[in-house]
Amino acid sequence: LLVIASARPRQALSQGNRSVDAIAIAMTVDVSGSMEALDLTPRGENYKTRLDVVKEMFRKFIEARPDDLIGLVTFGGYASSRAPLTADHETLLHVLNGVQVPSVGYDANGRPIDPDETMTAVGDGLATALARLKDAEPKSKIAILLSDGVSNTGVVEPDQAAAAAEKLGIRVYTIGVGTHSRRTPFKARDMYGRTSIAYADMSFDESQLKSIAAKTHARYFSVRDAEGLKAALEEIDSLEKTTLDRTVYQRWNEHFVPFLLLGTALVLFAVSLQMVASRRLV
Repeated sequence: LLVIASARPRQALSQGNRSVDAIAIAMTVDVSGSMEALDLTPRGENYKTRLDVVKEMFRKFIEARPDDLIGLVTFGGYASSRAPLTADHETLLHVLNGVQVPSVGYDANGRPIDPDETMTAVGDGLATALARLKDAEPKSKIAILLSDGVSNTGVVEPDQAAAAAEKLGIRVYTIGVGTHSRRTPFKARDMYGRTSIAYADMSFDESQLKSIAAKTHARYFSVRDAEGLKAALEEIDSLEKTTLDRTVYQRWNEHFVPFLLLGTALVLFAVSLQMVASRRLV
């Protein structure tokens, strides 16, 4: 009875339909190790990783598009579908908030236990996004592919994924994030466990991202700071939308209360019987 109550049985008393203008968007985000760089941090703020800034911007982007079907795919060495295309943006934001750069374990010789986790599978990430978009209802279907690295692993080549997107009529807007610099800051820890800022030589393959966008009749955006990323996402807002009918439930009749009360009473009765039986045994 308590299990039934926790399932929250209820009946819709009133519902309505409303029309919304929507597009289908698969956000495809690089979570390789280089996304921990700190070069996208807005001036005057505490250091944030590239991934932290990207998540903040995507969160605002999702909140500004309440009617669109949006999904989330991440990729490092492996591609992962984190959320299907959904209008439940509250759940999507919860999933986005939990996205992190995978931690990489190392053996006694300092070599990564799973080397693929340190790499970037751009083609696999895009192919996974296309699989989500292929049968989506809206007419306009796009993928937003955001990366700061060079594709160096994966089953699907980026050019193959781009050709598949063109065939499916899916535009792929690509965003290259970060700076080309030998002085790209990272958070690091010294031998005493203290946090410090280290610097490394960073670059990414802009030509590959440009090629993917061009093949799918979309655009490439080169983003050097958070404002550039914001401008790139705002431009996508002008796409053609599809009118969809959506059912809206307004009032419910809740039926879980009787199950909850009766289940609780039976639990208390069972506990009482057990206490009585225990005293008799003593």
